[in-house]
Amino acid sequence: MILDRISLYNFRNYHKINLQLGPNMNIFIGQNAQGKTNILEAISILALTKSHRSGVDPNLIKIGEEKAILKGKVKDNKIINNLEVQLVNANKKIIVNNSNIKKLADYISYLNIIIFTPDDLELIKGSPSIRRNFFNIELSQLSKTYLNTYNEYNKILKTRNEYLKLLFTSSLADKNYLNILTDTLVEKAIIVYQERKKFIDYINENLSNIFYDIANQKELRIQYVTNLHFDQFDYDTIRKKMLDTFQHNYEKELNYKMTLYGPHRDDFIFYLNEIDLKFFGSQGQQRLAVIATKLSEIGIFESICHTKPILLLDDIFSELDLQKRKKLLKYIHNDLQSVITTTDLKNIQKKFLENANIYVVENGNVYRK
Repeated sequence: MILDRISLYNFRNYHKINLQLGPNMNIFIGQNAQGKTNILEAISILALTKSHRSGVDPNLIKIGEEKAILKGKVKDNKIINNLEVQLVNANKKIIVNNSNIKKLADYISYLNIIIFTPDDLELIKGSPSIRRNFFNIELSQLSKTYLNTYNEYNKILKTRNEYLKLLFTSSLADKNYLNILTDTLVEKAIIVYQERKKFIDYINENLSNIFYDIANQKELRIQYVTNLHFDQFDYDTIRKKMLDTFQHNYEKELNYKMTLYGPHRDDFIFYLNEIDLKFFGSQGQQRLAVIATKLSEIGIFESICHTKPILLLDDIFSELDLQKRKKLLKYIHNDLQSVITTTDLKNIQKKFLENANIYVVENGNVYRK
């Protein structure tokens, strides 16, 4: 998969730019606050319809303007797709090959990305919701079934929570309807649990070896932690455990007026030699663990989607010493497209620069070096 061209109109600090990208390494160099990261953000929006950074859509539109347009031309084997995301205040319009797309699941996977940013430490140091969000995004790119099921799960979860509130306040509310909602929620949850477990198992197959290659330390793994603690992830085991848990904790959920059990309460713990990196790992170990996790995904995209993702690297080389930069760059193959931001080309070995497209970013302007 190659992002051949990207065009931005009134996006962040850019008025209008059109960029032709190379099939291998593309490097955007410039000082801080010039707009380098905005390029990566635009690509992530074209891939996921939302920014990898925090904030709301109206803030993506250039100050003083009413509308932003992002376009990308994607080549995947012999197929060419023209993607477009339009942002108008709080509204968003998604277009593929001049046709409007209504459902997110019909759009995701046209452009697959893996993105590294300096904020990725939060994947380990932050809250469980940050980790759930990360794995939801990655899985959504790999599986439309997962994306559709998780969206359906959240809708049912919202309805169930609202009905628990009604049951708490009204003696006329029918508990049988709660049982119907619970059965439906469990059916969706089973798929979510199984897809997450399968994905974590995929990552763990190569995670420890990649981490050892980069950090020279062994035994890194991710533990999938559910608040129901399943012995097995087969259909019958999950279903029985969930239904029993909801039945035995009805009064508790009623008092809290919310659903206390399910994949919306999952967590993912990073262990290095059986030590929780969140509490006992150094910042350097945490950063490299995240990098190794994302590098582990490359093979998963190739296996499941039969295409390579695009790597987006936002100024991460300045955080690594020379040896670790060399080891990371080893994973950026000639047949893998990457888009990299940096303040200094000295962070990247000369042999990688020889075939790279280099762009200079200065105050919202981009030109080829």
